[in-house]
Amino acid sequence: MSRYPLEVADIFRHHGPAWRKQQQGHLSLAQLKVMSAIERCRTAALGGHTLRCSHCEETQIAYNSCRNRHCPKCQAVKARQWLESRQAELLPVEYYHVVFTLPEPLSQLAYHNKAIIYNLLFKAASETLLTIARDPKHLGANIGVSMVLHTWGSALTHHPHVHCIVPGGGFSNDGKQWVACKSGFFLPVRVLSRLFRRLFIEKLQNCYDAGELQFFAHQRELKEAQCFKRWCKTLQENEWVVYAKRPFSGPEAVLAYLSRYTHRVAIANSRLVSDDEQGVTFKWKDYRCKGHKKYKTMTLETGEFMRRFLLHVLPSGFHRIRHYGFFSNTTRKTKVSQALNLLSPPIARESALTKEEHPDHSTSISKSVYVCPACGEPMVIVESFLSDSVPRAPPGINQP
Repeated sequence: MSRYPLEVADIFRHHGPAWRKQQQGHLSLAQLKVMSAIERCRTAALGGHTLRCSHCEETQIAYNSCRNRHCPKCQAVKARQWLESRQAELLPVEYYHVVFTLPEPLSQLAYHNKAIIYNLLFKAASETLLTIARDPKHLGANIGVSMVLHTWGSALTHHPHVHCIVPGGGFSNDGKQWVACKSGFFLPVRVLSRLFRRLFIEKLQNCYDAGELQFFAHQRELKEAQCFKRWCKTLQENEWVVYAKRPFSGPEAVLAYLSRYTHRVAIANSRLVSDDEQGVTFKWKDYRCKGHKKYKTMTLETGEFMRRFLLHVLPSGFHRIRHYGFFSNTTRKTKVSQALNLLSPPIARESALTKEEHPDHSTSISKSVYVCPACGEPMVIVESFLSDSVPRAPPGINQP
């Protein structure tokens, strides 16, 4: 299988054992598991299978993936499968992209309280969008929202934020009409920012009162109720960043965006440049610059690179993709069907159904997990082998 010249797995394999000894007692079990999974991914340690092309007889040996959601190599198939299930839910309306970002002091607090702060981020952002959209002064509709959590900046710093994909409209209160927003404008950003700030701080105070938050290092003084109250007041006085991008150019653009964002990890292997005595060099984007100048390279000491990568390991069982409003899991199928009935003429719906019932050959190939690199046809598994087992040589290869 093709691979990049340098991968995160290579860095972990070469430097991970010594670094783990240095950091003993400072790494969580979840972080250690992620390192181990990435190091073993697509190696004989996990077993594998022999593939053969049904068209040209091309044969390959493929080792199993670790399937860890933090592994840069294991997200492509998951993203494709997730997108296929979302494709049928696309509505023929403008889609908007809204980003809710936590200020730096909360980003620091989140590092030691990931599950709590990330959950509050989802709850406050979703409530903000649903509340403002229901307000008759703005849209006056019940909307649907899909959210994806990202915890990193381009330089691998801790930067929690959620990307929200929202159709440009929603159901009226009685559910019998589709209420569309103005073309090119969804909801006022300043109104969203103010409500998001208030809701988040209220929820954060509730967690503090319940004794759920932990404080370390320079934030240890926040254990005192008066200090925490003053700290929250400072947060209330600052502006919070809510960013609304231009609407997508169409449903296909929404899918293209989702394919890049839903299963993204902190850094892709394609961004790695080198690993040498100076450290790990990788490409990053400086958003403060414009044009081509914003694309730069950065070199981090190897241990610092691994530390930053592991900053973004999520708590076990934490869902980083969530749906709200009429996209929520309990009502999505019914509500999407209802929205399509209100938005699409019957002829268009019948045409779409016919296309789904009779997919062409190219579609079936694109959905195949294994594709022949020689001719592009699907490949099938002809042999499987267990962990640390040596596969038989592919047919046609001379044995020594």
